[in-house]
Amino acid sequence: MLSRLTRPRALALCALPVVALLVVAGVAPLPFTLAQPGSTSDVLGKHKGRQVITVSGAPVRTTEGKLLMTTIVATGPRTDVDLGDVVDSWFRGDRAVLPHDSVYPPGKSDAEIEKRNLGQMRQSQNSAVQAALGHLGKSPEQVRVDLELADIGGPSAGLFFALGIIDKIEGDGAGGDLTGGRTIAGTGTVEADGTVGAVGGVSLKTQAAHRDGATVFLVPKDECADARAEKPEGLRLVPVSTLKDAVSSLRALERGQKVPSC
Repeated sequence: MLSRLTRPRALALCALPVVALLVVAGVAPLPFTLAQPGSTSDVLGKHKGRQVITVSGAPVRTTEGKLLMTTIVATGPRTDVDLGDVVDSWFRGDRAVLPHDSVYPPGKSDAEIEKRNLGQMRQSQNSAVQAALGHLGKSPEQVRVDLELADIGGPSAGLFFALGIIDKIEGDGAGGDLTGGRTIAGTGTVEADGTVGAVGGVSLKTQAAHRDGATVFLVPKDECADARAEKPEGLRLVPVSTLKDAVSSLRALERGQKVPSC
């Protein structure tokens, strides 16, 4: 048994390793990536001085409103994240703490990661063109679509590329702008058959959308709960599962009709 005189000293000695571990944890790199709301780009407008969507081989109309694709910004693949960074971000609604390997493939160089992200964007653009022309009943052999937004990596702009193409090409059978003059934002992958897929980072993207003036946010249906988590006041969340869903909901909003909400 420890005497009264030796017990405090012994307890202090036992606490030293714990303190040392906390100090090390506070400065040691952790396997996390920090993310925050990124930029938005209007697919109906220009990016770095060039039209995002250019169509030839079909009549094109002048559009109104905006279709904002949204992004998140993450710390770099080689950026060290310590305990202080994690704790600070954990309690902020405009930050997210993500497992490093969920954002950056392990064992890849920076150049390989960039090549992968840009490859996903190109594939996303190809699928968006196929989905949009399929929705319009137009042949890719007759209608050419060029997309100029290749410096933003990843596949999450697919849905909005497809919506932008549909909005620009006349002859969709409905007439009028998809936006109804509004600023519409959102995210989601799109397959050639029009299926919309989840992307991640939705709660941060809703904040970027609201910051840049959007009043409606199209969200993959499976990510409605995530979108609600940090939903900005005044931003309407509309769930979509297919490109057809997205077009139908935007047409209904334009006409003042009821649309589903998250």
